Amino acid sequence: MGFLEEFVGPATDKFLGLSLRAQIGVGLGGFIFFSVLINVLNQILFKNPNEPPMVFHWFPIIGSTITYGIDPPRWFKQQREKYGDIFTFVLLGKKTTVYLGPAGNEFILNGKIKDVSAEEIYTVLTTPVFGKDVVYDCPNSKLMEQKKFMKIALSTAAFQRYVPIITAEVDDYFKRSADFKGKSGIVNIPKSMAELTIFTASHTLQGSEVRSKFDEKVAALYHDLDMGFSPINFALYWAPLPWNARRDHAQRTVAKIYMDVIKQRRAAGATETEDMMWHLMNSTYKNGTPVPDHEVAHMLIALLMAGQHSSSSTSSWICLWLAARPDVMEALYQEQIEVLGADLPPLTYENLQKLSLNQAVLKETLRLHAPIHSIMRAVKSPMPVPNTRYVIPTNHTLLAASGVSASDPKYFPEPDLWEPTRWDKDSPIAPSSAIQASGEDEEKIDYGYGLVSKGANSPYLPFGAGRHRCIGEQFAGVQLQTITAMLVRKFKFSNPDGTTGKVIGTDYQSLFSRPLEPANIRWEKRDE
Repeated sequence: MGFLEEFVGPATDKFLGLSLRAQIGVGLGGFIFFSVLINVLNQILFKNPNEPPMVFHWFPIIGSTITYGIDPPRWFKQQREKYGDIFTFVLLGKKTTVYLGPAGNEFILNGKIKDVSAEEIYTVLTTPVFGKDVVYDCPNSKLMEQKKFMKIALSTAAFQRYVPIITAEVDDYFKRSADFKGKSGIVNIPKSMAELTIFTASHTLQGSEVRSKFDEKVAALYHDLDMGFSPINFALYWAPLPWNARRDHAQRTVAKIYMDVIKQRRAAGATETEDMMWHLMNSTYKNGTPVPDHEVAHMLIALLMAGQHSSSSTSSWICLWLAARPDVMEALYQEQIEVLGADLPPLTYENLQKLSLNQAVLKETLRLHAPIHSIMRAVKSPMPVPNTRYVIPTNHTLLAASGVSASDPKYFPEPDLWEPTRWDKDSPIAPSSAIQASGEDEEKIDYGYGLVSKGANSPYLPFGAGRHRCIGEQFAGVQLQTITAMLVRKFKFSNPDGTTGKVIGTDYQSLFSRPLEPANIRWEKRDE
């Protein structure tokens, strides 16, 4: 007792003698110390054998958020070495269970509606970007109907119409772009590809009337919408932050562009046109309700945004790799001459199918640069993990990272090497399961919007899997293959510093992986 009196008394006197600011600092420091201590002891002493191992972290709430966010794919691989394919970490205060590998892709992405929910996770991000009453701001059954409406623009007949439109857009873009004046130069390629992909997508998917409203300023608005997908917005989507203000302004502006065209068409009694807007304006839900105009506008934003972030970044990565591998770019050019003819006839949907190396460049780029590094689902009912003792409780989020298995040497020899020829079946570094990886011969299922591949048990899933598999994957293939073929006809690319074989790092500030900017390449126009 005497010891406590001797110690506590003087300590209290010293504390009370401090300034108010100093007292607050000491109190806050003590609170943090004890919070960290309790958090660490909790991890050491209270382990649940029926839950996956917890990634050690010092700070509650923050958990592993910062280390995960710097480079998610690398972080996943580091944790797999310590804990195996299944582990849990704290992300912004939420326990998040990761299940890596094909089995994890199947478990999470093919989860049943009663067990997992994408809507509960993503609506805080997508609703401010897309708008109300569409995608994750509506019941899943309604979303499936909306996806079915939009699939009308994604048929083979539509793709045949789109290829000439895309080639014309590419021609026009490089004729008027100030960044491509003269014979050669250096350009920050992501900016150009963001503009080019939005112009080609808006013209093909939404018609010439909508395309006429789009210019570089609208492309910038879509960039602002894209930044609304910043990971911090899982918690701060509502906050008056600069990027949220730009997101909200962009959403209102783009929605108004669509709404104005819809009103003009209705006032003029527009007749049938081959574009998505007309189709949605004249679509009806199963319950007999016509699609409201604001939902038409918001679906059109979602349709363009759903592909814009991935197509923009993927086309940029393709350009960067072609600059790093001029030999591949020249091989692509020679492929067109040999397969299509030395006169290089206009590209068509049919002759794109003949350009196997051109297709392989896209597949290989998507393998190394999965557009989405983390796909999450809310757990709605306890989920036993097959062949383990683990049961994932409802206070956890599930996370699949299919890009990790796509760079796993178990499935792809020399996985860090960008080598399009690996997709040749006779290649010494061919994927271990080329048929499954390419999506051939897979069982199909209809979730309400048409047949899609059922299996998620694959190491290569650049467009996701299950009921939320991207409906635009075939359009993205046509769009990106056409753009690549046209770039090869027009240019030779190289790295500005003269090096080969390497590209710039990845920016993970958004949910969607993109090149760190500036991402410069040197371009040189081919002789006509």
